[in-house]
Order: sequence, then C-alpha cells, then structure tokens
Amino acid sequence: MISISHKTKQFLVVLIKVWIVAAAFYFIYNQLASNSQLDWVQFQEKFRKNKSISGIAFIVSLSILNRYLEILKWQNLASFLKPTSVSQATQQVLAALTAGIFTPNGIGEYAGKALFYEKQQTKKVLFLNLICNGIQMVWTIFIGILGLLYFNFKYQLLSTPTVWLLLGGVVLVVLFLFSIKKSTLKGYSIQKIIHKINAIPKAIHQKNILLGLCRYLVFSHQYYFLFLAFDVHLPYLTLISAVASVYFLASSLPSFQFLDFAVKGSVAIFFFTILGVNEWIVIFVSTLMWFLNIVLPVMLGSYYVLRFKSPADAQQQTNSIS
Repeated sequence: MISISHKTKQFLVVLIKVWIVAAAFYFIYNQLASNSQLDWVQFQEKFRKNKSISGIAFIVSLSILNRYLEILKWQNLASFLKPTSVSQATQQVLAALTAGIFTPNGIGEYAGKALFYEKQQTKKVLFLNLICNGIQMVWTIFIGILGLLYFNFKYQLLSTPTVWLLLGGVVLVVLFLFSIKKSTLKGYSIQKIIHKINAIPKAIHQKNILLGLCRYLVFSHQYYFLFLAFDVHLPYLTLISAVASVYFLASSLPSFQFLDFAVKGSVAIFFFTILGVNEWIVIFVSTLMWFLNIVLPVMLGSYYVLRFKSPADAQQQTNSIS
C-alpha cells in the first residue's frame, strides 16, 4: 500500500477544494454566457420599466427564506445524530450544494454532507439526507399531481380516460411496492427502510414535513411573483397550477444542478405557451429562479468548501492548540 505524507495529503485536499470551486463557477458562467435563448435587451427594457427596490428585495428575501428553510430541515434531521447549530447546518448545506452542482441530480450533495461527519456515521448521514430530500419530492409530487389535474381540467391536455388510466397505474405501482416490502435486495427491503424511518422520533419527522411544505410554498410562489413582475397576469390558480406541474414533471427528469434552469425552462415553455406567455419571459423567469436559488447559494458555499476541514483534521488542530 502506498503511504501519503501529511503535507502531500493537505496539498491534495486544497487542490480538490479549489477544483470544486473553479468547476462550479465555470459551469455557472458557461451556462449564462452560452445560452442564446436569453434576450438581454428585452430583459433590460422590462427591468427598467418595472424596477422596484422593494420588489427586488422581496424576491431576494424569498430566495434567502427558501435556503434558510432547507438549512432548518437539515439541522432538524442532523440533530438525530448529534446537536447541530444553524451555523453548522448552514456550512454543511451550502458546501454540499456547491459540491453537488455538477453531479447528476445533486448526488454530490450526499457525499458533501457526509464529509462533515465521522466515517462510521456516513450511512446514517446519507440516509438522513435521503429523508431530507425525500419529503421535498413527496410534496412536489403530491401538489404537482393536483396542479396537473387542475391544468388538464382547464386546458384538456389529456382525455379523461387517459388521466384515470395514469392514476390507476400509480395506484398499482404503490400496491406492488407494498406487496414486496419484505423482499430483500442486497440486504435491503422496503420494510427495513420503513423500520429505519420509524426509528427517528416523530417530532423530527413532523417538523421535516412542515418545513418541506413551507419551502415548497416559498419557491413555487417566488416563481409566481416573478411572472407577475414580467407583467404576466393570469388567474392565481391557473398560474400556480402551471408552476406546480412544471416542478413535478421537471423533477422526474435526470439533470445536473447547473442545468436546472434549462430543464425547468423547457418544461415551463410547454405549459406557459399554452397560456399565451412569451417564450423569452419563461426562459428568463426560469433562469432567474436558478440564479437566485442555486448560483447565489453556490457562491456562498464556495467559501465553506475552501474552509472545509474534515472531523479528523479539526480534532487534530484542537489537540495541537490545547
């Protein structure tokens, strides 16, 4: 086995940190600079016409609240392993987001959070992160289906028999999963996963569910208010059902965080063109949502990535000081 000196190890860690941050910023710049669908002239004209300090502050505050709710979700779940402050949860969430920006479906976030814990806690951290993201997905699917049904009722995208057929398929899949809950695959089963979920106190689950709902309402309404800022005036239920449908369908597609706006934008174009909304407005709203809720947090997370110290290194530094 090849042994690596402590100084070499430290150098490699710094190199990896710099590479993660540089790659994150490159992907962000590349997407903004190379997107030919962004009409900056129209955007500037619309911005000059409707610019409002209070309006901008409100939209930005929703992004801050969105990420803060995610931090509270993780603090709540991480407290099952050990007491975690808001400051620690902030560092873990933002650094993990930065590490996961160029991985499929943000898988890098799982590894990013696990690095803040001891190796023997890795599986537990991954499982807690799965629950953290899972409840968000549950709300996205539940509200998204309701939104899709309402949108379909108004604009008849699918025939009634087709809708019932799809709902019946969902029910059959759920029943099938429960019928095989005792079956194991590589030592894991649905029943075993349910048992692990039940091992976490109810109070933590209840808080996670509530925070997940609040976060969904925040970012979906941020989408809604951005459309209002671009002079898109449609009935509330129509607009919010379109937003819910976009998030539901976009979340089911494999994607990278740095391509999030492109995926949601392409799905959004389909729904909002039916409503008569200009394509460039849809693209800009999707891009602004991505910039406010992914790019800005990644910039903050880069600071935490560069300052990152593994639990072992942190303990070693504490011992040397004492």
